Amino acid sequence: MTNQEAGQPQQDDHVAKLRRQGRVLTAGMVALAVIGLIVVYMVATRHPQTDDAEIFANYIGIAPVVEGPIVRLNVADNQRVQEGDLLFQIDDRPYKYALDHAVSEQAALEGQIVDEQRRIQAEEHAVIASGAATRSASANVDRAQASIREAEADVTHSEAALDRAKTEWEYTQNNLHRLEPLLVKQFVTVDQVDQARTTEQAGEQSVHEAESQLALNRAHLNSMLAALAEAKASAEQSTAQLQQSQSSVLTLDPLVAQRQGRAAAVANAGYNYNQCRVYAPFDARVTDLIISQGAYAHIGQEIFTLIDTRVWWVLANFRETQLKHIQPGMTADVYVMSDPGLRLRGVVESTGYGVTPDPSILGRITSGLPDVQRTLSWVHLASRYPVRIRIQAPPSDAIRLGESAVVVIRGYQRKP
Repeated sequence: MTNQEAGQPQQDDHVAKLRRQGRVLTAGMVALAVIGLIVVYMVATRHPQTDDAEIFANYIGIAPVVEGPIVRLNVADNQRVQEGDLLFQIDDRPYKYALDHAVSEQAALEGQIVDEQRRIQAEEHAVIASGAATRSASANVDRAQASIREAEADVTHSEAALDRAKTEWEYTQNNLHRLEPLLVKQFVTVDQVDQARTTEQAGEQSVHEAESQLALNRAHLNSMLAALAEAKASAEQSTAQLQQSQSSVLTLDPLVAQRQGRAAAVANAGYNYNQCRVYAPFDARVTDLIISQGAYAHIGQEIFTLIDTRVWWVLANFRETQLKHIQPGMTADVYVMSDPGLRLRGVVESTGYGVTPDPSILGRITSGLPDVQRTLSWVHLASRYPVRIRIQAPPSDAIRLGESAVVVIRGYQRKP
């Protein structure tokens, strides 16, 4: 046997050994790959992560409520401000003048109300005086009517006395005419005739006195009638003056009704005056400053933007297959692209429940009938839903709005 024939079995054994080692190594690598895939799947399932995330914060546009030239601008672009800091000031002189004018108008109204109150009091006193005069005039009418009744009684009595005097005079005349012829025949004495003549003359005098008394009583009656007419006229005049006084009494309602309007004008002017100075509503950072001192600010026109630095979130888009492993309250690690070594802690606040439908799958959502696509892609990509994660204890200057980030969900935090 030659040396070549003797070395052939040894070479075959070595090749077989190498083949066995290759199979074992291959099997080991396959097993490690499977184990790695299992581990990666378990980690990805228990701790979902995504690099489709951005830093987010609330922000508002700062726009003035009043307009005018900016006389002070206390901020610069990208400056950090604290709550209550003066951002800028608009020329407040026109609004101060308007406030002073509104206050003056309000004071003038109050003075007018006081004057009207005094005038009303005077008119009320006039009404009281007119009422007293009316009552006095009514009493005068009553007294005049009583005097008329008394004068009428006096006239009646005087007429009766005149009739009686005339009757008695006529009797004495007849008696005298009867005695005078008897004196010639001396059936009566001269004394009897003289006595009858004296009685006749006395009767005539009584008639004249009764006529005078009647005339006097009639004149007194006429005077009382005139007094009654005058008293009635005075009473009518007093009544008219009372009605006029009552109707001329003013009311404060129209002036009092203006108080609310004047107070609103003062409040509005004061509000505009106070709005000339704009203060930071919260701790924030100024950005997008597009105006300078001396420029004219218009109502509602944004001057710059304030980013609210008090609360920061991460809006992370996760595949719909991962959402069942993400629940509110879970903790998360956040890494920003600008500083990958910085790890931020966060807590899941909510998961999204709606995104815009894909028109390539559902078609366009329009009124009427649905516009369904006639061709479908054989590869369906999972939809992504936003998950809002609030960053706990965010650093003051390490993160920016819109910055890219990587988010890893760690699950619920274990309680000690």
